[in-house]
Amino acid sequence: MAISKKTSESLAEKVFKLSENGTNVRTEITAGITTFVTMAYILLVNPVILKDAGLDQGAVFMATALAAAISTMFMGLYANYPFALAPGMGLNAFFAYVMVGGMKIPWQTALGAVFVSGIIAVIVTLTGIRELLIRAIPLQLKHAVGAGIGLFIAFIGFKNAGIIVANPATFVDLGNLKDPGTLLAVIGLVITAALVARGVRGGILIGIILTTIIGIPMGITKLPSSLISSPPSIAPGFLKLDIMGALKLSMYPVIFSLFFADLFDTIGTFVGVASRTGMLDEHGNLKRGNKALFADSLGTVVGALLGTSNTTTYVESAAGVSVGGRTGLTSVVVALLFIASIIFSPIALAVPAQATAPALIIVGVFMASSLNEIKFGDFLEAFPAFLTAILMPLTFSISMGLALGFISYTVLMLLSGKGREVHWVMYILSITFALYFMFIR
Repeated sequence: MAISKKTSESLAEKVFKLSENGTNVRTEITAGITTFVTMAYILLVNPVILKDAGLDQGAVFMATALAAAISTMFMGLYANYPFALAPGMGLNAFFAYVMVGGMKIPWQTALGAVFVSGIIAVIVTLTGIRELLIRAIPLQLKHAVGAGIGLFIAFIGFKNAGIIVANPATFVDLGNLKDPGTLLAVIGLVITAALVARGVRGGILIGIILTTIIGIPMGITKLPSSLISSPPSIAPGFLKLDIMGALKLSMYPVIFSLFFADLFDTIGTFVGVASRTGMLDEHGNLKRGNKALFADSLGTVVGALLGTSNTTTYVESAAGVSVGGRTGLTSVVVALLFIASIIFSPIALAVPAQATAPALIIVGVFMASSLNEIKFGDFLEAFPAFLTAILMPLTFSISMGLALGFISYTVLMLLSGKGREVHWVMYILSITFALYFMFIR
């Protein structure tokens, strides 16, 4: 037994270079468990959101677990990064409520758009265009995109909870807080916010579980017949993507939005988490960054094939890093836990929308914190950034906020006599968006 343990540790050392990174097997396992607990809520939330787009809830659960497991495993073994991936919050809401719900795009075509955006991300990473795009887009717009997505998914959370409802006179209004479903969501929001505020590990996941339990006597949560079962079928969503439909000209802004939202989110997560792991060189660049970004891009491609929205690197990876995770072994542990979670599908499928709505609101708060990075005292910086962020929830569209924000930045810089400071790529993007509004939309 001792020999077996020694052999496994030796193999782990050889594959992940534990000593070189100042860690050991026990620390990496602990880090992997910590990261999984903080992000496992996606197993409960994603099926509920994509169900609203017409996808089979059980199939989405399977796609979520497998996309997370495969992409996270690849991240660990190929890039040796302690980062975990799963279908991203915000982009899943964009998929369900904007692409399918608002624009009436069939979910099969929407999956095709996710696949195409993933292929573009792979090409951009392998060719080095990624660096060009990063340099071209002003920092304030990058922060505004993250904040805007946060405001957008928080708005969806309030809507799903029944806290915010439609009103023909004022567009939106406060919902009926006495309604059992809305009341449950409010209770869940208070519980989840308190857990997160107290720094409880996995606070969002615990909040979802407690809210689901409270919903039982309230008649909102329907108990499953068993806690574990054989995995649900992935067939209803597996390989059902319509790639040709996604390649129509009218889909360009949608694919563009998916690609850039995912790109900005990934860059922010990578730099933020890597800065705490010693993975940044003296110039602030990611060590083995292209490998990690390639793994991230490939995750979206795999997820689309399985039947889910964009798969991306999770900022919750910082939880595992904070307890010592430094190598891909952390990611491998997370991947194995996602695979193990498949047998608990009855629990995940019993979670009501009112229990996941607070998670959307809380994650929205985290993402909206990017507004702190914008210099609102400088109007040239503040105006396009503000438009980008605020128009995402107001138009109920990430792509519209992105497009109008880019156009406003380019036009304002030109009219202010600072057109030469605008990167040529921004001109191309702005003109393309303007042509879309003039001739397609």
